Amino acid sequence: MRRVRLMKVFVTRRIPPEGSAALARAADCEVEQWDSDEPISSEDLERGVAGAHGLLCLLSDRIDKKLLDTAGANLKVISTMSVGVDHLALDEIKKRGIRVGYTPDVLTDTTAELAVSLLLTTCRRLPEAIEEVKNGGWTSWKPLWMCGYGLTESTVGIIGLGRIGQAIARRLKPFGVRRFLYTGRQPRPQEAAEFQAEFVPVLQLAAESDFVVVACSLTPATRGLCSKDFYQRMKKTAVFINISRGEVVNQDDLYQALTSGQIAAAGLDVTTPEPLPTNHPLLTLKNCVILPHIGSATHRTRNTMSVLAANNLLAGLRGEPMPSELKL
Repeated sequence: MRRVRLMKVFVTRRIPPEGSAALARAADCEVEQWDSDEPISSEDLERGVAGAHGLLCLLSDRIDKKLLDTAGANLKVISTMSVGVDHLALDEIKKRGIRVGYTPDVLTDTTAELAVSLLLTTCRRLPEAIEEVKNGGWTSWKPLWMCGYGLTESTVGIIGLGRIGQAIARRLKPFGVRRFLYTGRQPRPQEAAEFQAEFVPVLQLAAESDFVVVACSLTPATRGLCSKDFYQRMKKTAVFINISRGEVVNQDDLYQALTSGQIAAAGLDVTTPEPLPTNHPLLTLKNCVILPHIGSATHRTRNTMSVLAANNLLAGLRGEPMPSELKL
């Protein structure tokens, strides 16, 4: 009997068990995995991808022209365990006829929950309050001590009213938000109707919002979108939240806005770079809450993402329709 040639699959990180199990069941694939929770080095990534037919990667893996050249002509499918694809050299990938799978929708609710959690944590100064309890700063009840800002009767501006932006608005509405604003590439009247959200230019959104939530994709148009001019338009009592990509924000300008009192506070789940160096100036500020990019970090969501990424990869290798294929 002629031996069936197996397709080589390289996985760039240890992934949740349900995704690993889906790959292990694939009798037509030989799976090699970087068996660590820590990022793979560029040298090991090049070694692993050489000759591979399929690659399952994460958003922290830079898939560029050099790596694609190293992979060679066998590479037919790249499946990323993320909704963002700014780490992929899409023009090069398209040129080579490589199919791309990604994981939209499955992390929408989890990321929206995190965005609301981060907003409340930041505007009500929870990390400061916890620290005061621990260090003895809590001496008595004081009328003006640890006061923050509430959502009732507020205006919330959302940059990017996509799936996640809508899910954030849906969760904030019951808090008594008076008005929603949004901005993006174009008006989305059908989606905005649920929240009676108004489409406005980005600087008007900055000027009129009590809370600004960034939930857009990283594109050439959004890179550096939130910079000095943006913060100067914001209210001194405004709170800025970013759960999209770090490069949408000019962090030096944000630092200046926070230290000068131009805005009240900021909460970031994404930074540039990631991880943020422990000596970064933003980490010295009490009015800046920074999380380690945990928007989708629930057991259920990460397992679901890993299964979708695995199924995208296997379908692509077999020439079948992917559950979630990025059309290039």
